Amino acid sequence: MTIPTEPIGSIPRPQSLIDAMSAFAAGRISAEDLQATGADAVRDTIERFEATGSPVITDGEQTKPSFATYPLTGLQTLDPNGVVIPFADGHTRQLPKLTAGPFHYQVYADSYLDTAKRFAHVPVKQAVIAASAMSLLYPDEGIPGYSRDAFVADLVNNAEADIRRSLDHGADSVQMDFTEGRLAVKLDPSKGVLNAFIDLNNQVLSRFSDAERQRIGVHTCPGGDRDSTHSADVDYADLLPALFKMNVHNFYVQLASEQDRARVLGIIRDSSREDQRVFVGVIDPINPRIETPEEVRDAVLEAAEYIPLRRLGTCDDCGFSPFGDDTSTSRDTAFAKISARIAGTRMAEEKLGAGAASS
Repeated sequence: MTIPTEPIGSIPRPQSLIDAMSAFAAGRISAEDLQATGADAVRDTIERFEATGSPVITDGEQTKPSFATYPLTGLQTLDPNGVVIPFADGHTRQLPKLTAGPFHYQVYADSYLDTAKRFAHVPVKQAVIAASAMSLLYPDEGIPGYSRDAFVADLVNNAEADIRRSLDHGADSVQMDFTEGRLAVKLDPSKGVLNAFIDLNNQVLSRFSDAERQRIGVHTCPGGDRDSTHSADVDYADLLPALFKMNVHNFYVQLASEQDRARVLGIIRDSSREDQRVFVGVIDPINPRIETPEEVRDAVLEAAEYIPLRRLGTCDDCGFSPFGDDTSTSRDTAFAKISARIAGTRMAEEKLGAGAASS
């Protein structure tokens, strides 16, 4: 039995693509020129991904404006002054807010998948934004003629379609990005917001069969942007028991950057179910130091003391560049870290030996 290892999503974009995105926004190049530059970036990303020996890859989210806002590209009924997300280093990101209904995704993630599959020779995983994050678009003051209930109904339909289209178009798996989970606890220590987020995501997941949910997963981390986080100070014990109530098979859990990994592994052991596979983070994307394969091996061996091997996988803590303008990490560093994850996971398999086949 092998230990599966997967990326989370984003890879830093080449400068040529970042420049092209800026030029397109300023009206200096055409949509066709931007599309061509984006396709070149996806091709190069996939070639470099495959060169690492990664058994599953992504498109690196090269042409997404961000992991969170891609469905909104071209939507006219938005006010830029929505929810502000502060990061520990002082910078912020801001979501827009909806000004009118009905709400419809303008872009679905399968459009990125279709491009990736043109170049890929190995299975491609597709990341999508969780419905809970999109729910933050609805303003507290409401929208005349468009109730929150009506918005949620539209949102659930669109979030379902986002996942289903990727499954139908041949994604090896679909990963829901749920970085707002820990942040929800920070904003509301009573966990009312967190529980509402979990319930909303489960509304979407209830529309899939058990077999389909085997190919769906959820990713959690405390944010990772410009080498900073938005909620790493929130105790994982306040998130993980609720997280494992999500009706998916795969969980991708940031762990490499945690101060007390053994404690978190104990919470995972006590909170997760027998039918859930946990991919533990063994690479810290916001730390510029490149982990060694031996360090990754040791992290996997530690995790194997808490999680049965049949339920254990490895991943990066989060994407390397979830927002299109994040240049804090180089492409070379990202792929070096990915190579270390793959090599270290394989070293752990060898160390565990026959035990991996029987656990």
